[in-house]
Amino acid sequence: QVQLVESGGGLVQAGGSLRLSCAASGSIFSINVIAWYRQGPGKQREVVATITSGGSTKYVDSVKGRFTISRDNAINTAYLQINTLKPEDTAVYYCNAKLQLRSTGPQYNYWGRGTQVTVSS
Repeated sequence: QVQLVESGGGLVQAGGSLRLSCAASGSIFSINVIAWYRQGPGKQREVVATITSGGSTKYVDSVKGRFTISRDNAINTAYLQINTLKPEDTAVYYCNAKLQLRSTGPQYNYWGRGTQVTVSS
């Protein structure tokens, strides 16, 4: 049973920092792309950052320069370092992973349950 579990969210003041983690567990052959999404109050879920298995990263314009995505393939964990937090960053942050369970198997799409980030002004 594959699971993605996010952690690290919380209540912080504007200008503060958080480091979110996404730990994948279960019988996993490889994790390809990992993405962090967020869904703010009354908003649609949006992708904020992605990282490939080779370490290539992409960010949505609104977080460039403040968010850093990284991963540790040895422990199947991804991170999202969030600096200079703004009230508009308030959202539930979700981890998404595209992974394979077997070397010759298909790619599956998994989601975590999310971690709440609340930024006070």
